[in-house]
Amino acid sequence: VMFYAVYDGGTVIVFPRPDIEGLMKAVEKYKAHVLHGVPTLYNAINNHPKVGKYKLNTLFFCVSGAAPLPLEVARRFEKLTGAVLREGYGLTETAVVTHVNPLYGKNKLGSIGIPIPNTYAAIADLEKPVLLPPGSIGEIVISGPQVMKGYNVEEENRLAFFTAHGLRWFRTGDIGYMDEEGYFYVLDRKKDMIKYKGYSVYPREIEEVLLSNECVKEAAVVGIPSPDVGEIPKAFVVLKDACIGKIREDDLLKWVEDKLAPYKRPKSIEFRGDLPKSPVGKILRRVLRDEELKKLQKQE
Repeated sequence: VMFYAVYDGGTVIVFPRPDIEGLMKAVEKYKAHVLHGVPTLYNAINNHPKVGKYKLNTLFFCVSGAAPLPLEVARRFEKLTGAVLREGYGLTETAVVTHVNPLYGKNKLGSIGIPIPNTYAAIADLEKPVLLPPGSIGEIVISGPQVMKGYNVEEENRLAFFTAHGLRWFRTGDIGYMDEEGYFYVLDRKKDMIKYKGYSVYPREIEEVLLSNECVKEAAVVGIPSPDVGEIPKAFVVLKDACIGKIREDDLLKWVEDKLAPYKRPKSIEFRGDLPKSPVGKILRRVLRDEELKKLQKQE
């Protein structure tokens, strides 16, 4: 991000802590045209009570990373600001960026885009060292000069790397697929996938549906262990201020019924004032999962 500003001859404005109103003030003051952030930042701008007070129409190119970008969040932000919001993808192990939706090429909402130059990407079987054809769901794998040599622990390297078609591939831990045009899509983290009665349930799909409800500000879904079905999807929701006290758990559960297959529907929804987040604003599902596991342990 900082090197892009150097290349462009621009000014870099850094916010070490989330400060949505401060960020909007800075966009207006400096007439910022590029913004890099995480999905929760764009969602917070969309829902900020003072968003109409500041001029954000100087923004031209915005990039979202670190977590999947909900479609509803992207649509609302682009409509609100008139900016182009592109989703990208990368990991620390791959020198950060590996995919992005082209600024001037085709942008596919919901996609992380296409591999950047000198980067190979594919979809691999979740267990076997085999690459899969377009449309197949598997693990996103990366190969290229920017991929790290390996971890310090050899067992981790054995699980993270494999060779196929003459290339050394790194397993990202993200489940997704590639379409016929070479655009990649992230469904969820492999470790976050919920197994319900043998079905694979992706938390992101449930979260997308919940976020499309006009009363939902934030949503997170985790799997709760169950001896009968494997794992049960549970949703955690932050309501918009105007809807607090006006919508019940049953209302949302009923609302998702015709939008998700029966095995994908959350079995319970817990309303919260906020959701646990990392310093950069990424929702931490593992914290919610750990809280639920502690509750189960107390019941035993």
